[in-house]
Amino acid sequence: MEDGLPDRAVKSGPATGIVHLGLGAFFRAFGCVYVADAMKESGGDWGIVGVSLRSPNTRDALRPQNWTYTAVTLAEDSAVPRKIDVLNDVLVATEDPKAVLDAMVDPAVKIVSLTVTEKGYCHNPATGMLNPDHPDVQHDLTHDVPVSAIGFLMRALQIRRAAGTAPFTVLSCDNLPENGRVVRGVVLEMARQIDPGLADWIAAEGRFPCTMVDRITPATTQDDISHVAALTGTADAAPVMHEPFSQWAIEDDFVGGERPDFAAAGAELLADVTAHEHMKLRMLNGTHSALAYTGYLAGYETIDQTIADPVFTAYARALWKEIIPAVIPPVGVSLETYAGELLARYANPAIRHSTWQIAMDGSQKLPQRLLGTLRENLADGRASPCLCLAVAAWMRYVSGTDESGELIDVRDPLAMQLRGIATAQKTTADIVSAMLSVREIFDEDLAGKLAAPVTQAADLLWNQGARYASQEVTA
Repeated sequence: MEDGLPDRAVKSGPATGIVHLGLGAFFRAFGCVYVADAMKESGGDWGIVGVSLRSPNTRDALRPQNWTYTAVTLAEDSAVPRKIDVLNDVLVATEDPKAVLDAMVDPAVKIVSLTVTEKGYCHNPATGMLNPDHPDVQHDLTHDVPVSAIGFLMRALQIRRAAGTAPFTVLSCDNLPENGRVVRGVVLEMARQIDPGLADWIAAEGRFPCTMVDRITPATTQDDISHVAALTGTADAAPVMHEPFSQWAIEDDFVGGERPDFAAAGAELLADVTAHEHMKLRMLNGTHSALAYTGYLAGYETIDQTIADPVFTAYARALWKEIIPAVIPPVGVSLETYAGELLARYANPAIRHSTWQIAMDGSQKLPQRLLGTLRENLADGRASPCLCLAVAAWMRYVSGTDESGELIDVRDPLAMQLRGIATAQKTTADIVSAMLSVREIFDEDLAGKLAAPVTQAADLLWNQGARYASQEVTA
């Protein structure tokens, strides 16, 4: 027995070649599946050591199962389970950070991937630069044992350099535009403050390919766990539920060219994934966030419930009409067809993706999901009433109360600051003006241009409600 949990057999199978930071439901429903398929097709030692940066819950659920779990593909009329057995261990950084560093500096590890959400990059979303005031950054600059994902990357690379070991490839799987360049930038900024020579070595020898990831994966519920037990006849404390659709576009730029055969698993290996990133971030994530804020305020718990309302179907379609002119499509892709496919995915009743879950961390998500499109539309003289309503709905949401006056459990790094801003104002226009002054989210130039249209949308939203406002902006 260890920590009160049952002992497990020694794991056999492929040796570890990947360490993954931020082992949540998404990566287990997405990245682990691709790696399993790649090894099935082409072999290789690409077993994964997962790292939970904060909570031991995933580790504690998976350890008695010898790290094996069920991934369930949920279509409208079917649920197909599959056992995933690519995890070799799960570490908890808060309990044993040295074990995490030891795993990352193992020469057999060729890739460190991460899904730590936008806030895990300890950067300023408006600029993409490392946030020097972030408490985790301040800690990691003055301690050899890090607490942030960026700190773990930098310190592990520092140890590998000192040992004469080649760097690992850093493979970001988060919803950030140019995610590889963002993580490269913040790692180099942190490294340069520690040792300029280290930063130069990482810049020259390291690789940080950009990626686009896409698979809707709602948080696993107790009902899901019961459903999987009934479906498979086996208890599983940590299943993941996901939609049938999956897409992974990866820049084929790895240290020494060493990687799983991702192409054999169905991923696209490309020289540049920018077009894929912008299409997905703006058309999927942008409308997902807009529907999450307006749908939540209108009383809907999930995206499929929201999109089942004809008012919000029309709102989604109108959003895409505003977004598409600001998107350059990947070669061979019709953006109108892609929008239709997204609508069908949103409507899948088996994927109960919570509006509250999608609404989390909006201060980190807005710049890449909505504000980039708004900036380009404003520059080109295109009106964007639906996008402005989405920004206003975010402001209404983070104000801390819903349309019935009930408190909202807002999960956001700036939650206290944003709610304080809202409660200190007397009018809707004042709230909008104060929110637009938060420079971590809105740069001064964009804020000035958004003031009038977002205030107009906010007046409609606060006075008439989200459903009515969504109907009005599409009329």
